[in-house]
Amino acid sequence: MKLLRVGPPGAERPVVLGEDGTAYDLSGRARDLDGAFLSGLDTDALAREVAAGLLPTVDLDGLRVGAPVARPGKVVGIGLNYRDHAAEAGAAIPDEPVIFLKPSSTVVGPYDEVLVPRGGEKTDYEAELAIVIGRTARYLDSPAEAAGVIAGYTIANDVTERAFQFERGGQWDKGKSAETFTPLGPWLVTADEVADPQALELRLWVNGEQRQHGSTAEMIFPVLELVRYTSRFMVLEPGDVIVTGTPAGVTLGRPGTPFLAPGDVVEIEIDGLGRQRQVLGKA
Repeated sequence: MKLLRVGPPGAERPVVLGEDGTAYDLSGRARDLDGAFLSGLDTDALAREVAAGLLPTVDLDGLRVGAPVARPGKVVGIGLNYRDHAAEAGAAIPDEPVIFLKPSSTVVGPYDEVLVPRGGEKTDYEAELAIVIGRTARYLDSPAEAAGVIAGYTIANDVTERAFQFERGGQWDKGKSAETFTPLGPWLVTADEVADPQALELRLWVNGEQRQHGSTAEMIFPVLELVRYTSRFMVLEPGDVIVTGTPAGVTLGRPGTPFLAPGDVVEIEIDGLGRQRQVLGKA
């Protein structure tokens, strides 16, 4: 099942896509695609409503697509989770997942403008699989328990200002927290439709040039372990998002390649999760 939010910022309405691509309005059933909705989501029941024609259709033409989850309580980032990316960054393979936090104010839609921050000199892209949490999770003990709290998956661009990350006191959060730095979407694909989250290919292009092509099979710490591990350090709540790391090919690892600048176009796709596109602007 593919869920999305459409409409202007702050006034999005929830939508579900049928198997034939028809869009159905969920605003009569749910206030938004938020933690409250995700914690009670019954995909089988919703599919029956769609099949029975109980939901009004909506024409998506000309409508803005927002992030597929309404303002997460937190966005948890995972760093250096692909061996090839760790190598290009000159970093050791971590013994445990590297965790950082991104403010919810970084989250925008999949086609929204991404802003190079004031003082930014080295703005970079990172194509990532994002996990959306659907049940409260604390101190999980097993991969099976972790699987039970995942609502679904989407695409993230973990935009990063490298100068802030490495040259302003060595704090990753500084480089990850600017407005617009976490485009999500276009869809939240429910977990039942992703047969194996460790078998998804990720691709990213800048101005039509492919820069990244990797697979979630190459993760150092797989999806279920990331959820289990993170729950040992913080409570995960419905609607929270975990961005799971990026494969090699970021600008940081391409000497001589210019960092992102206003006017550049970044496109990302992940198997089964759709495609997003952002044009860079300036804050």
